[in-house]
Amino acid sequence: MTLLNHFDQPIDDSQRAFRQILKALSEPGIQVTLPHRQGWKELNPAATSVLLTLADQETAVYLDGDLNNDLIRQNLRFHTGAPEAIATQQAVFAVFRHHIAAEQLEICPTGDEVSPELSVTLIIQVDNLQQGTPLHLRGPGIEEQRQIAPHLPAAILNYLINRPNTFPTGMDVLLACGEDLMAIPRTTQVEVR
Repeated sequence: MTLLNHFDQPIDDSQRAFRQILKALSEPGIQVTLPHRQGWKELNPAATSVLLTLADQETAVYLDGDLNNDLIRQNLRFHTGAPEAIATQQAVFAVFRHHIAAEQLEICPTGDEVSPELSVTLIIQVDNLQQGTPLHLRGPGIEEQRQIAPHLPAAILNYLINRPNTFPTGMDVLLACGEDLMAIPRTTQVEVR
């Protein structure tokens, strides 16, 4: 097994990453930078930081497509203890590259009113966070509204605009681009203008 780099300063960097992830989730649409400068091959630095910080032996991780390789799986298991999810229905975190189909989203768990925590958190690796469709965000953590323009896969854009689930159910979406992260939680209302 080839061990890949984790945080340079494991305690300080993981605490800083946790604070930044929390900031992104509590202030939807804000772009934060995470402390991991190198990703694990196909897994970009921000997605690597999120998994190193939040994944543990009780949070199964689904890796889609070429992210699902021995090198990433073995390092994720070694550094976090997170079990591999064979399908998104078993996952707490599901990581996708820019290519994600509507059919894949439809089978992702969204929790229910009694147990909304049983939903999956999507980590989507995107090409950039500024040159996509302009979106207006409203909801908790946003004073009035916030405008963003991440380059999103069509299936994710459609899901965010036409959320089929009502709060508290639904999926939180983390957008990972290089070392940067942006969150669009399930509480956020998204419109295209």
